[in-house]
Amino acid sequence: MSLIAALRSDFDHGWETDIEVLVFLYWLAHAASYRVESTVHDFVHRISRAVICILKRVITFPTPDDLEEVGAGFAKLAGSPAFCTVAGAIDGCHIRIEAPASDAPCYFNRKLFHSVQLQAITDHKGKFIDIFVGYPGSVRDARVLKNSPVYTGRLYPPAGKCILGDGGYPCLSAPICLITPYREPVQNPVQACFNAKHARARNVVERAFGMLKTRWRSIFFKALEVSPAFVPEVFACCAVLHNLCLQNGDIVDAEVVEDPADDPPEPQNTEASTGEDVRDNLAAAVSAPDKCVPALHEHDYL
Repeated sequence: MSLIAALRSDFDHGWETDIEVLVFLYWLAHAASYRVESTVHDFVHRISRAVICILKRVITFPTPDDLEEVGAGFAKLAGSPAFCTVAGAIDGCHIRIEAPASDAPCYFNRKLFHSVQLQAITDHKGKFIDIFVGYPGSVRDARVLKNSPVYTGRLYPPAGKCILGDGGYPCLSAPICLITPYREPVQNPVQACFNAKHARARNVVERAFGMLKTRWRSIFFKALEVSPAFVPEVFACCAVLHNLCLQNGDIVDAEVVEDPADDPPEPQNTEASTGEDVRDNLAAAVSAPDKCVPALHEHDYL
């Protein structure tokens, strides 16, 4: 009903839009082939275009007033107040497709199936605040990021904030601040503590993908029988519906399966600045005691 209300216009009359939305949702839930039914094909494409038209109203960056709540949420997830400067978590997800008639090797990923990539940034509640979908599966996460609008346009996070990513991304302070964990094996307990807190906070984006896959199992767990050109639109619609579900309290429990195989690091971009100093400062803040050690009060200091 929330989706129907969002899509309804003053020119809609009767039940036509409602029925088309229901057919569209049924198709997403079952990923049934519509090749033999032109009416279903028309409904699916018409409603998907309508959903894309409301995408920027549903998937948006937090306002300056909301950033404090987002930071507090990530600090709670991490179990450390040092993470209050975090404004999001980023990750990528492979979407299965049938082998395209042309350029099939470009879509064949390291997991040994054909796919299109979905890059997403979530807030502390698992709500999508930015998505970028469409790159072939063979492209590494770091390359997808560097070609995405959020990176090239320096759109997010704002100054003084950072987003968290896994080891498949570069650790950056510019053009955007993206903090990754220390590579294993870590060098000391400070790095080990930071990595543990980082993983707890960043896990929210994995849970968001898990909810997507649980809600739209037929879409994510079998090759989608549509043109590769239509795949980005389908999954953009899934992301919009995910946010609408969260806004309406429709939460699903999802098993989170993390991908342990990070992409190998790419050569450093000369136009980017590493975020190692930012990460070291954050790691030091994580390991700093919350309260003054009592023993420090037992001596006089000059």
